[in-house]
Amino acid sequence: MDDVAEHKFKHRREDDCSAIECYMEEYGVSAQEAYDVFNKHVESAWKDVNQEFLKPTEMPTEVLNRSLNLARVMDVLYREGDGYTYVGKAAKGGITSLLIEPIAL
Repeated sequence: MDDVAEHKFKHRREDDCSAIECYMEEYGVSAQEAYDVFNKHVESAWKDVNQEFLKPTEMPTEVLNRSLNLARVMDVLYREGDGYTYVGKAAKGGITSLLIEPIAL
């Protein structure tokens, strides 16, 4: 997701190599086709994570939750661009609603 976001919004330095550029060169496809392939991989990975999370395991749930939450944060930060490097309204709103103004349960 990071490479797609950086490539789409041209935030990568010129001397950096990106997975998108490598894929485009190797397979002779356009940037949009490369984005589509990478987004399919992300969607497939989410399905794998969710499916595996539902299976019984010896791993403590607390450890699994931390891994799942990290994946969720990456999804939020990179879904609409590079929200980690260039913090926008989506990231600020999410942080505010989770940490500053949480809903009391």
